[in-house]
Amino acid sequence: MPHAGISPPSEPPPLPGTIRLGISSCLLGQKVRYDGGDKHDPYINGTLARFFEFVPVCPEMAIGLGVPRAPIHLVGDPAAPRAVGVHNPDLDVTDRLTDYGRTMGRELAATISGYILKSRSPSCGMERVKLYRDGVSSRKGVGLYARALMTAQPLLPVEEEERLGDPVLRENFIERVFAYRRWQEAVAAGLTARSLVEFHAAHKLALMAHGPAPYRKLGRLVADAGARPLQELADEYAQGFMAALKRRATRKGHANVLMHLMGYLKKHLDSADKAELLELIEAYRLGQLPLIAPITLLKHHFRRFPDPYVAQQVYLNPHPAELMLRDWI
Repeated sequence: MPHAGISPPSEPPPLPGTIRLGISSCLLGQKVRYDGGDKHDPYINGTLARFFEFVPVCPEMAIGLGVPRAPIHLVGDPAAPRAVGVHNPDLDVTDRLTDYGRTMGRELAATISGYILKSRSPSCGMERVKLYRDGVSSRKGVGLYARALMTAQPLLPVEEEERLGDPVLRENFIERVFAYRRWQEAVAAGLTARSLVEFHAAHKLALMAHGPAPYRKLGRLVADAGARPLQELADEYAQGFMAALKRRATRKGHANVLMHLMGYLKKHLDSADKAELLELIEAYRLGQLPLIAPITLLKHHFRRFPDPYVAQQVYLNPHPAELMLRDWI
């Protein structure tokens, strides 16, 4: 099995210039649902489509189920559910959906940087899918295609369209997509001990916002660069890095980073500038302002007083400003 963090020895195809996301076809308005309909999502098609190229996949169509088709649902043990027909239990597509998820996990691994799944789907739902057991339903299921895909690509940022309506979850997903893309580019360029150290250095403040423990743990890992087998170290780092970013950054975590950044300006700002910046940071911490407010002021000061360490950090510019994610968190 290929390592999770580094591509196998054979040369992977070059990464495309545009960041590509796998996506459930129905979310793009393709009429592939069991009833011949779609689940066109305005945010995905209106905002995200400006920044990403989508790779549409409908696993149910791909395994040979037509449109319209008999609906399926999950039954049995949450740890090993079956996907069977709602009206015809003899229709069992469990193995076909699972196999297709594994296949797409392998085929798309080198060229996509994230995936948006259709929520509540017995094939594509990543969590809380309705599951029936002994005549009783619960929300303990995971879509079979989604489960196989996420198992095959554990580092891949994955989210559901309904959860993207939550500003914090949306910011977290987009941050992870861009971070994972940078990791893919580092690997594609030929990862070395030096480039691993540089990658970590550029993400220090971003990691700090997600919690001090993973930040310290990854720092200790990178300290071993050059002393441990590179592939082993990079795989462990990639797993820890993506897991750290998956933890939601809190206002307290962001406020700590903002204060840390302010420290690089203490010799340059007068008392009024310092008081203004402190006021914005505190107002953000208390939930009175969005993150973009102190970030904008910090960027203004760093344009006046550049710092080489801060300049290499992705924290102040983790994704295109036009996404306006930090206006809401």
